[in-house]
Amino acid sequence: MRKLLAAVVAAALTVIALGPRADAAPPGFSTAYQRIPGAGGIQIGAVVLTPTGQGSGPFPLIVMPSSWGVPNLEYVGQGAKLATSGFQVISYSSRGFWDTGGGIDIAGPPTVADVSKVIDWAALNTPADTSKVAAIGISYGAGTSLLAAAEDPRIKVVGALSGWADLLRSINPNETVSLQAVAGLLALGNITGHPGPEMQLLQTKFLTGRYDDAVADAKALAPVRSAQTVVGKINANRPAVFLANAFEDSIFPPTQYTDFFTALTVPKRLQFAHGDHAIPEVPGAIGLPNETWDELIAWTRHYLTGVNNGADAESPVQLKSQRNTWRGYSSWAAVGQPRTTYLGKGNLQTRPTTGWERGIAAGVPTVADSGIALVSGALQGLLSIPTGVATPLIDRSFAGVWSGEVYSSPTVVNGSPRLHFTATPSVQDTSLFAYLYDVNALGVGSLISHKPLTLRGATPGKAVQLDLQLEATSWEVPAGHHLTLVVDTVDPRYLGRSSVGSSVTFSSPAGDPASLTVPVAS
Repeated sequence: MRKLLAAVVAAALTVIALGPRADAAPPGFSTAYQRIPGAGGIQIGAVVLTPTGQGSGPFPLIVMPSSWGVPNLEYVGQGAKLATSGFQVISYSSRGFWDTGGGIDIAGPPTVADVSKVIDWAALNTPADTSKVAAIGISYGAGTSLLAAAEDPRIKVVGALSGWADLLRSINPNETVSLQAVAGLLALGNITGHPGPEMQLLQTKFLTGRYDDAVADAKALAPVRSAQTVVGKINANRPAVFLANAFEDSIFPPTQYTDFFTALTVPKRLQFAHGDHAIPEVPGAIGLPNETWDELIAWTRHYLTGVNNGADAESPVQLKSQRNTWRGYSSWAAVGQPRTTYLGKGNLQTRPTTGWERGIAAGVPTVADSGIALVSGALQGLLSIPTGVATPLIDRSFAGVWSGEVYSSPTVVNGSPRLHFTATPSVQDTSLFAYLYDVNALGVGSLISHKPLTLRGATPGKAVQLDLQLEATSWEVPAGHHLTLVVDTVDPRYLGRSSVGSSVTFSSPAGDPASLTVPVAS
């Protein structure tokens, strides 16, 4: 496969290179396929795009590690634009994938070290200025770029699109394995690459149903593979960090990015739009017009070359609602003002209501769920088709349902809603899934946000106080609509632990009322 891909890349580069020639007057670029020595002596398959007609350099360097399962051609469209505008570009297949040697180590230290090896090679073999380096990537390439910025002070700019800062929170949120995402990643890795020992061990346990063992291994591997762990080192190296993600991202959900963004003390930008994993950014990677890439390249140009283009003057947090309206904020804390309502027996009230209990049977699905990984979010982002539910059809025997008052004016839910409640499970292990819907007068709801939570090793019959942070959103609720909260015990996207025959009771004890806090844009 690696030899075949090398031949395909070479042919593709020949076509790309039919653009401006080195001896032409207009700025252009040349292309080459290179084998670059990586960490531990492996060979990295790379596409190298060098500016032409723009002097002899040196040129700022942009290093672009590929996404999970995607070859080095991923960024060639955007790379061509960058090279034409004066950047030395190297786009390469990540370790273990396609034409790059080694085994997939799930963004382990060797994969991170490969970024520095590519920079070293560029210093010796291209007209790159390695004092001005940007590491930019989507998904796996985003996480790798963030981790590399903690290790290599030559990296002055990071563009991390649809990536992760906390690997465990992404794939095992609140002790609930993101089943569809993990299964898809494992399948794609085996089709397009060569799993290393860490991945082989994890997938063997996962595929043989030893989920607890697999999660235990993931917990041991995740810290060194999470930028959140090394945020102090990133801050010390002072790169300018640009983060972008999709609200409905089913692999790396957005809220783990917001905590990381807040912890950064470097120049930083956070940009969220609707869609699923990489949906807002992929068109730009292949060279199509794209607002995320436009903002990122302006950011990169400012912080690498010092050009005064206003990139540093824009609001650090940019959120795009489902109605395609951008709003800017000074910080993540400023995106919404909290409004708290309280859970009653079947509604959301402005005053605390205590003393009630609401029991449901567990382990049985309802019509409420978070949709299909990579599909439902894509429909929202590309076609404005939300994950919907007819709320009257939600069986109250298997779900708690609470509806709020009708809004008299348009309201923007902006940020991460929070749910506080008390649950009493009848068994040790129970999964809960909370959904927040925008519901019209007919009872048809559009999913705004959701989050899983699994109780492990609970004492049957003993109440547990729970705080659940739902995923971030920017959602315009029209006048005449209302919010509805649904909590049930089964969601096909996740590896739930609820069992048929068990139950869970929701309650609002005196002195600790159940509440829903929704951030609203002012």
